[in-house]
Amino acid sequence: MYRKDYILRLVEEMTQMISKVFGLKQERKLNEALWEIDEMLSRRFRLNAKLLKSLSAEDIVQLFRNSSMIEADQLQSVARLLEEEAKIYREMDRFEDGNTLLVKALHLYMTASLHGGDRHMLDMSLPDKIYELLERARPYALPDVTERLLFAFTEQEGAYAAAEDSLFRLLQREMADYREGKLFYERLLKLDPNELQRGGLPLEEVQEGLQEMGLRYSHKTKTKDFD
Repeated sequence: MYRKDYILRLVEEMTQMISKVFGLKQERKLNEALWEIDEMLSRRFRLNAKLLKSLSAEDIVQLFRNSSMIEADQLQSVARLLEEEAKIYREMDRFEDGNTLLVKALHLYMTASLHGGDRHMLDMSLPDKIYELLERARPYALPDVTERLLFAFTEQEGAYAAAEDSLFRLLQREMADYREGKLFYERLLKLDPNELQRGGLPLEEVQEGLQEMGLRYSHKTKTKDFD
């Protein structure tokens, strides 16, 4: 009950603030719109835009870690504010600042999703919001830590073909190893073939992927032993 009441209050505040920011943007009062976001960050989360710009996405997540738990609902609220700030910077032709904040917001959204964040407190479902930002971030290579989150998120959501694509990018960057790929395909083999089909990765492709990862992992292990 407490969490539900908290979310309702937070959503109401966020809705009012976003509406006010939208009005300021329509009037081209972009600096005032940024001030409104900063004021919300300060009042609700005791943060400010300057601090969030200086911190990495992982560092921001740590601000919302309470012991071993992440305060996922607060985290996705901050992500929403960063997303709105990113839009404003892009309207100001400050594309580098806007893109940096966009990727940070994406990182926070995915972290919230993976840690049990409420899926319906935004103007669209949390997964839909993540996919929307992924589309907007498509021209840019995600940081390694954010790509790892994407791998976990897409598997969680049953988007197995997208998870496989993310795995391959991690392998190319040497941010994952073939054993991790082998474990991924082994997890998928435990699922119903119809579920795999819906996720864009038919059973035959999963079996082929497992075989390839097994061979590559075995070869790499033998190479290390030889060295």
